[in-house]
Amino acid sequence: MLPVSVGDLLRSYGRQKRGLRPKVGFVRFGSLRRVMPVSSVWGYDRGKPVDRYYIESFREQHASDIRGRVLELQDNTYTTKFGGSRVTRSDVLCVKDGEPNATIVADLTSAPHLPSDTFDCIIFTQALQFMYDLHAALSTLHRILKPSGVILATVPGITPVDRGDPGVDQYWSFTPEAVGRLFKEAFPGSPLSIEFYGNVLSSISFLEGLACNELRRDELDRNDPRYPVVIAIRAQKLPQA
Repeated sequence: MLPVSVGDLLRSYGRQKRGLRPKVGFVRFGSLRRVMPVSSVWGYDRGKPVDRYYIESFREQHASDIRGRVLELQDNTYTTKFGGSRVTRSDVLCVKDGEPNATIVADLTSAPHLPSDTFDCIIFTQALQFMYDLHAALSTLHRILKPSGVILATVPGITPVDRGDPGVDQYWSFTPEAVGRLFKEAFPGSPLSIEFYGNVLSSISFLEGLACNELRRDELDRNDPRYPVVIAIRAQKLPQA
């Protein structure tokens, strides 16, 4: 029997969609019959990770919100890439002092020193899962936004647990329903949109550490609410009365 490639195996999702499901006992795992992922670094060693494809799609869709004074975590990659000349000031928030990119050092779950009504846009990428006190972090984010300011946030749904940095613990992964409730409580009455990205094929690929370039565009762009890889939120702070 010829070996089955990872791509052939994963694309069996398309055949299943058409009702051509393999019989019990006839599923061929091929390269995936292993107890360790293909890549343990999210697929960075193979190309662009699947979750970054979705995150950048969301950022591009809402690029016009990235303007004025912008706050981003860890570095200003997305501020620069999607904000361009609309950005008048770029700030980078880091939790630990001494980070080379940091212009602000703070723990968002306890940051009374951060001034209120300061930022026109906050880019908040794959960070909420590391904050045990979700409500405190979201309350701070709402407080430091200017009235009418926008937060563009993404959080993980189906994901490997991040064990990358010593002393940094991942506490959560999310569903669209959970994210919706959290942000409605933190941004009461505000315009809010929740989007999800992913399907069973891209979920398997992300868990295995495959890169987005190993899937077709139509395979990446099909979204199934049962298998969210990335959940994205756009929330706007209500203007003051």
